[in-house]
Amino acid sequence: MKMTEWRFAILEIVMSRTLRRLILAGLLGLSSLTTGRAETIPLPEPQLGPRPFYLVDKMKDDPLKTKLSTCTGPFRKSDFSIAHRGAPLQFPEHSRESYLAAARMGAGVIECDVTFTKDRQLVCRHSQCDLHTTTNILSVPALANKCTQPFSPADPATGRKASAKCCTSDITLAEFRTLTAKMDAANTSATTVADYQNGTPRWRTDLYASSGTLMTHAESIALIKSLGAKFTPELKAPEVPMPFDGDYSQEKYATQMLDEYRAAGIPPGDVFAQSFDLNDIKFWIRTASDFGTQAVYLDGRYEIPGFDHMRAETWKPSMAELKAAGVRILAPPIYMLLTLNGSSQIVPSPYAKAARDAGLDLITWSLERDGPLANGGGFFHRSVKPAIDRDGDTLTVLDILAKDVGVRGVFSDWPATTTFYASCMGLR
Repeated sequence: MKMTEWRFAILEIVMSRTLRRLILAGLLGLSSLTTGRAETIPLPEPQLGPRPFYLVDKMKDDPLKTKLSTCTGPFRKSDFSIAHRGAPLQFPEHSRESYLAAARMGAGVIECDVTFTKDRQLVCRHSQCDLHTTTNILSVPALANKCTQPFSPADPATGRKASAKCCTSDITLAEFRTLTAKMDAANTSATTVADYQNGTPRWRTDLYASSGTLMTHAESIALIKSLGAKFTPELKAPEVPMPFDGDYSQEKYATQMLDEYRAAGIPPGDVFAQSFDLNDIKFWIRTASDFGTQAVYLDGRYEIPGFDHMRAETWKPSMAELKAAGVRILAPPIYMLLTLNGSSQIVPSPYAKAARDAGLDLITWSLERDGPLANGGGFFHRSVKPAIDRDGDTLTVLDILAKDVGVRGVFSDWPATTTFYASCMGLR
């Protein structure tokens, strides 16, 4: 054999072995994702990008702006920075890509909202019936036909809006896996499915939404563990009658969620299980105290007629009663923790003061979800809207929540902002 032929033969052997190793590595990587096992994913120091610094530039001139303007790092991962559904300001919520972005921005705790499929498998979705706005299910005829309510186009003549309702409980896990995540939005003026799915607000983006990877709950555990972050799963309220499919009760559902952390070997101290249903919190405290002692009661009582975060007599149960029931962490929306004083300055609300006086820890949600704050923001800033007039007020509000209210963490749609603040202020 000629020397040239020997060289080609050796090169072919080397390439063949390399190719086999690459294929094997790829298969192992895929296996780790689908079986709930994952190796540690190395991350650099938090990469914040320009947004936190843009927000600083847009602040009112005051001592806080001066302090933050001189903050150049180092920036560190922080449990104060809680990823709300990942990083949904720019990535499809509860997608693998969104979780990775959140971790890279230094979120110390990452959320998976938990619901179940037709075959009782747990998956990450903000609600059981949001597939029509958060995935491409309406573009998949075989699955769109299984939706609780198939797509109905808008009718300008009657004023009827476009609508659909597609639930995880409409499909199996295998079918769920075939879907692609998209930005959570819908165009209710649409007359076609394509237009209906094209409703992303201008202040968000579809730039990173072309191939969002959906996650099962077990896969989210493996991924978040590999990223070195902690967990805050929320048990979502079922939108189907319970028990589901005969004997799948709320208690079985609540137990199954925690069992998946046990199966993955996750220390209970790294898991902050959440629910808007106080009965779920009490159930965990009673039956799974290792997790229940730091379960988070999401306070959604603002939806109850007569509830007023400024008037203690409307809080049923009271702060003291929540504490006596074993609740240790309370999590209301941002606006419930804030009010304005006589000088139109943002200060802690009576609700916030009472919670702290009762010995309850506070977490709040969700920063950077209102969109631009030039007009005072929306739901999350409604109690202090007259004092909000610029994007930089995001950091002003965050500072008051941290220093005056004393929250232990803040959910954010863009964790770089909360990571930046926590690093600059020395919060862990």
